[in-house]
Amino acid sequence: MPKLLSRPPKYRLHKSTGQAVVSIDGKAIQLGPYGSGESHERYEELIKRWRLRRDAQRPDLAEADPKSELTVKRLRRRLQQGHVVTLNELAIVYEDHAHSYYVKNGRLTREGEQVSEILKLLLRHHGEEDAAAFGPVKLKDLRELMIDPKGWSRKHINEHVNRIRRMFAWACENELVPPLVHHALQSVAGLKKGRSRARDNGRVTVIDDASVAATLKHAPEIVADMVRFQRLTGARPGEVCGLRPSDLERTGDVWVYQLGSHKMEHYGAERLVMVGPKAQKVLAPYLLRDPLWPCFAPAETSWMTRRRRGEEGSNEPFESILRRAHQVVTKRGPIRFYDANSYRIAIHRACAKAGVEKWSPNRLRHTAATEVRKQFGLEAAQVVCGHQSAEVTQIYAERDLALAMKVARTVG
Repeated sequence: MPKLLSRPPKYRLHKSTGQAVVSIDGKAIQLGPYGSGESHERYEELIKRWRLRRDAQRPDLAEADPKSELTVKRLRRRLQQGHVVTLNELAIVYEDHAHSYYVKNGRLTREGEQVSEILKLLLRHHGEEDAAAFGPVKLKDLRELMIDPKGWSRKHINEHVNRIRRMFAWACENELVPPLVHHALQSVAGLKKGRSRARDNGRVTVIDDASVAATLKHAPEIVADMVRFQRLTGARPGEVCGLRPSDLERTGDVWVYQLGSHKMEHYGAERLVMVGPKAQKVLAPYLLRDPLWPCFAPAETSWMTRRRRGEEGSNEPFESILRRAHQVVTKRGPIRFYDANSYRIAIHRACAKAGVEKWSPNRLRHTAATEVRKQFGLEAAQVVCGHQSAEVTQIYAERDLALAMKVARTVG
């Protein structure tokens, strides 16, 4: 009989058929049209049978309520009864914790996704083992698999090793593993540059303006303006993608883009992006919309591209085409904004058409910071790019704001 985990198989969509399916014992079972009452009833029936089989196989997991799921309290109680906690079981409760902790604006962050990625590798090789028996040697053996065959970079590997350590720190905090397990894993040193077989990624370097200009000739108009705006302001790719008219304070000669949600908000830091006259000119056509709608939307790019291919409205002013694109796509309901990944892919496609080496939008930020540092000094670059701690932000807020505005007037 196959070994069963405590988490029930998921109800999911089979895209090509539109059917709801559930995979049990490696076999996909069709349940009926996705979202239908019939499919949910069939799913509940199969999961009920699955739970009965699981409880028969693992009596220590059975409880009076057959619908109860694996929790930290249940695992702790099992330990007190003399049973072991496997890495499969520990990973289930930790992933639930991570997916509720690493959330921003109702969406799972990249860190939450990375936790799931490393847990898959860990469980593939050690899932059935006692979590309390996972020590430094097993962690180093797992790390070797990240080097070969995975081929991950040294920095990425060190980050994943730290994620595994954090899981055991959390398990120690919740009395699911002995403290010695976490302390032992701390003894595994990170991979050093040039001292391991893991590859090293090159440093992020500046991108010359000639390569950017060549790329923009082949990029959609909206993506090209996103690049210009980022180059002038030094904003992060995600900050450019998430911009809305309501986020801008436009009372002065320098506009202030205040981010409600940003990379460092959990440290209590405030993130302000200064938008100078040049960047304002780039941004102006995208402000003629509902203040809460995204300025840069893939759906509008697609609509405008189709029109360009058909030569329709080729002589029409850009602002007019953009306004009509927004009107068309918003009739379908709320539209999504670009994210860092789709923004980067759009740039890579334009690079391929232009015949230039692929570059990422993070290099635009690096280029802007380098230029600001040359003209205004290191402190100005830190202020413009938001590289200060929460404490420094509180102490130097007034001076930093004035300095950032001075930079924006000249550069952006």
